Amino acid sequence: MSLSELLAPEYDHEIAVTREVLKRVPDDRGEWKPHPKAFAMGHLAQLVARLPGWVPMMFDRDELDIMPTTGPKFPGYSFETTATLLAEFDRNAAAGRAALLAATDDALAQPWTLRRSGAVLQTDTRYQMLRSMVLNHQIHHRAQLGLYLRLTDQKVPEIYGPTGDK
Repeated sequence: MSLSELLAPEYDHEIAVTREVLKRVPDDRGEWKPHPKAFAMGHLAQLVARLPGWVPMMFDRDELDIMPTTGPKFPGYSFETTATLLAEFDRNAAAGRAALLAATDDALAQPWTLRRSGAVLQTDTRYQMLRSMVLNHQIHHRAQLGLYLRLTDQKVPEIYGPTGDK
């Protein structure tokens, strides 16, 4: 069994759970944040919607600079409806799954580098970077979003077991 075949069920599970959290984000609370230094709920939800799109990007290039000093920049954050975020998430999740399933073990063993303003933040195999920069990163921000939901009196879906709302 290939690495991508081993990773696909975990990807599918985490994507399904993440979608359940994302669909609970209220349209009218995008600017809400629990602390002045925190991300706004709408921006956090947009990040969660975009993260699965990193999978095909990680196979299209060998590195990414998240704050390049020259050239194209990442798109900024905006406040979107939950329906718009879910559509973006669904597109990214499908593209991510297709890229993952198409990946060979050799491609997953190749190095991939994350930079910020030219400085190397992390280099590891694509496999490990997919685990840390996509799956684990997704889980981390999904958990933050779940807390935001709780703090704004939204129902929190089951993630790895029952919540106070079940």
